[in-house]
Amino acid sequence: MALSTAFTEMLGVRHPIALAPMGGSAGGALAAAVCRGGGFGILGGAYGDPEWLAREVPVVESARGPWGVGFLTWGIDIAAVELALSYGPSAVMLSFGDPSPYAECVRRAGALLFLQVTDLEEAGRAVDLGADVIVAQGTESGGHGAARGRSTLPFVPAVVDLVAPVPVLAAGGIADGRGVAAALVLGAAGALIGTRFQATAEALVDPSITESILEGRGQDTERSTVLDIARGSRWPSKYTARTLAHPYLDRWRGREAELAADPRARQAYRDDVARGAVPPLPVWAGESVDLITDLPSAQDLVTTMAAQAQDALTRAGRT
Repeated sequence: MALSTAFTEMLGVRHPIALAPMGGSAGGALAAAVCRGGGFGILGGAYGDPEWLAREVPVVESARGPWGVGFLTWGIDIAAVELALSYGPSAVMLSFGDPSPYAECVRRAGALLFLQVTDLEEAGRAVDLGADVIVAQGTESGGHGAARGRSTLPFVPAVVDLVAPVPVLAAGGIADGRGVAAALVLGAAGALIGTRFQATAEALVDPSITESILEGRGQDTERSTVLDIARGSRWPSKYTARTLAHPYLDRWRGREAELAADPRARQAYRDDVARGAVPPLPVWAGESVDLITDLPSAQDLVTTMAAQAQDALTRAGRT
């Protein structure tokens, strides 16, 4: 039985499950597999690289269903959004930064506007900008998020109440159907899921990343700016990143300003990557990583999570 919500009705998908647009992981094959499973696949467009989009968009289009593309708002320009819209996505998702320069462009193209928010002020602005769907991201999420954000359980219903009737997707710490069911009970119209989809057959990740996720524990994840500084990343400092344990976290925790001011330390990081002493990329992983123990097809994973969610809601209704 399908779980019908305002989100599934808006997009014409079977299940209230969306793929988080993880840059470097959510390519065309992964997004297409999520779509085939009855969810909503969103490409991880990141900074809007034209060659990447040209390669990955035809792959997700092969699923012959609605799909979207997501961007890091602070790292793009209007040309990136216009290029993505030229491919005809059903939705564009903007995260981390001011979406106001791009909202009207998305609306004119006839695509739905998804805006990810990390606090209630951002949620209010998303309503003012005419967001069709608002993604409420809790701090349990893997990868980047607000340094001073709130956990998913109290944050999602607060956003739901503030932005109604705009549909909300819950994000952060959701890795199975029980989490999807919890999101629906909190008033969300679905769940946006990242880390769980990294450990699927179609994800664009190195096998070492997959292995780390399968072996990872939520208690070993940590939010920090250390790895962004060490890598010379341009991420704004207001956003930290949740990753699994890393040698540079232990070495520089609490000394971020010193690391930022020391070019030799950052060169040492690059040297360590080159000789294989540290992974080529941090392992972005949320607190729900404990729940990830296998490597299924994303298509099968969507249907499994939907069935689990239905079972969880049915059991809850009997108590």
